[in-house]
Amino acid sequence: MLNVYLLRHGETQFNADGNRYCGRTDIPLTAKGIAQANAVFEQLKGKKIDAVYSSPLMRANHTAKIAAGSESVAVDERIIEIDFGNWEGKRREEFVAENPGLWQLWSDNPAIHAAGGNGETASQVVTRVDNFFKEMLAKHKDQTIMVVGHNGINRLYMAHKLGMPLKNYRKIVQHNSSLTFFQLDTDGELTLEKLNATA
Repeated sequence: MLNVYLLRHGETQFNADGNRYCGRTDIPLTAKGIAQANAVFEQLKGKKIDAVYSSPLMRANHTAKIAAGSESVAVDERIIEIDFGNWEGKRREEFVAENPGLWQLWSDNPAIHAAGGNGETASQVVTRVDNFFKEMLAKHKDQTIMVVGHNGINRLYMAHKLGMPLKNYRKIVQHNSSLTFFQLDTDGELTLEKLNATA
């Protein structure tokens, strides 16, 4: 059994500015984002966490270090945010107006259509994130880890593990610096215990 605290990073300026799609764009936390990460630290105080992993992007890595109260955070490329391609830096209403058909393809079947036309497919995302968690299950059996990732990858992974069509991933909520807690058993079956819990 593996216990996982899955955390979305704190607020960035893109989040504050009408929820621009950030993707691989590497931007820092806002002052509010730092405060949110500190609130997670208080929320988890007294909990035993055996290892902490984060995306290589600064917003996730900074959140991880604050929330864990430690500089000892392992970075893993497999939990980087979705590559949103041409959509990065834009709000949804902006890029949908530019090319509504592209958004329709992603909305109908993101498993096979690339985000932004030249980014990643949801299947590519799920494959790399699932590989990460399979390794964690083997490496940290009967332990508890914290994984600090992103809105897109967290929701796609959970949709996959819960047996939902990937196009329904947006029906799962992940606020900035919200905690989700789940367990993976020895067969990799996921049991969701808490979703989107904030301090």
